[in-house]
Amino acid sequence: MSPRTYDLIVLGSGPAGEKGAAQAAYFGKSVAMVEKEPPPVYGGAAANTGTLPSKTLRETALFLSGFRNRQLEGLEFRWKGDVSIDLLLSRRKAVVGTEQKRILTNMNRHGVDLYEGTASFAGPHTISVRRKGAPETLLRGEVILIATGSAPYRPAAFRIDDPRIVDSDSILNIPDIPRELVVVGGGVIGCEYACMFAIMGSRVSLVETRERVLTFMDEEISDALMKEMGRLGVRFFLGDGVQRVDRRGQVLALNLESGATLTPDLVLISSGRSGNTASLGLERLGVEIDERGRINVDPTFQTSVPYVYAAGDVIKGPGLASTAMEQGRIAMIHAFGLEFQRDLSDLLPSGIYTIPECSMVGPTERDLLAQGIPYVVGKASYEANARGQIIGDTNGFLKLIFHEETMKLLGVHVIGEAATELVHIGLTALHAEAGAELFIRACYNYPTLSETYKYATYDALGRRARKRAGQPS
Repeated sequence: MSPRTYDLIVLGSGPAGEKGAAQAAYFGKSVAMVEKEPPPVYGGAAANTGTLPSKTLRETALFLSGFRNRQLEGLEFRWKGDVSIDLLLSRRKAVVGTEQKRILTNMNRHGVDLYEGTASFAGPHTISVRRKGAPETLLRGEVILIATGSAPYRPAAFRIDDPRIVDSDSILNIPDIPRELVVVGGGVIGCEYACMFAIMGSRVSLVETRERVLTFMDEEISDALMKEMGRLGVRFFLGDGVQRVDRRGQVLALNLESGATLTPDLVLISSGRSGNTASLGLERLGVEIDERGRINVDPTFQTSVPYVYAAGDVIKGPGLASTAMEQGRIAMIHAFGLEFQRDLSDLLPSGIYTIPECSMVGPTERDLLAQGIPYVVGKASYEANARGQIIGDTNGFLKLIFHEETMKLLGVHVIGEAATELVHIGLTALHAEAGAELFIRACYNYPTLSETYKYATYDALGRRARKRAGQPS
């Protein structure tokens, strides 16, 4: 059987795979895409088990709990404990279905041929696609893009068969809202779900081996988030870990290294992810992977095999859908020598959908101190902002970091309502290599949270002036 030949074969239809396929097809390349989930479920974890479902659940929980109206005088909203998990997840089904249809339409519009089945390397440039009840299909590609994504990683202590122990995929299939939830891991996913279930009435405990959550973020933002999570009722066990898990009849007991014992209804394991590469047959080609199955790539997303590229969660990186999209595009630009965007920007925003939201782009104070770069900070609170008062968010704030000498913007850090949107103003300024003058000259609508950029800049200028005058800043 002669294989069908393409310029590009893409394995996986998540953000990296979709955008990589569309990029190559846009420039006239013949493209095939293989999706393993039966029936073809397009979009990968981002659309089906991760980004969109969890954020949709978050919005539904915020709406039903009345959380956003918590500070509005004269109004009181309370969570109704009889709300079913089916009601919470009903909106998710509609959103996911719409996204799957969008991806299918996008691939059809670009002329991408779609194959259903499990893909593996049958030899150089050759992919075998197998589907139950159907003969094997062989595809040959000049270039192959691996975008098979990742799966939740479970530490050894939690590799037991118990429906009360879930991960970020299976938590969306739980039958009821837990009375007591333990989240193991204080990364992005762990903190997001801890917040969501706290406002839904669960008693939430978060166990993290480090001394703070979200350690990649600016410490001031991380500390502020922990304070807000504490207000939601989240208990923290920091600098601690799970030593062992016991099942005593109907009781699930987590014994911590500190000596504490937790007996939750549900345990969410949030300990990172592993690349979906085990069934690909990469060893036949010599494609290098790490201990968690993630593929090693160079800055162009080329693997150790020149015609094989990889992008998205299947490689090391921030694990963000937005970043994966850019990786897929740029990989194909290099693979086919296209005259277009040539590299991935180093200005990649992070959006954390905790309650409240957090977002950042650029270095933290800790980073700048380590590099010996002189800087000045400016902050503006939501409490002193008219829109912040209107929406009832008085604890959020924007933090800008400028170069002390040039007042060029270096970093943007924000916590509060709409943080993941607000950060993009600073992101655009960073791309333009702009500084304080931009925000001082800008006239923002009133009342808006965007005004915080102007007042954070005034604050930074004032701090710099006081510092130069030898006054306390």
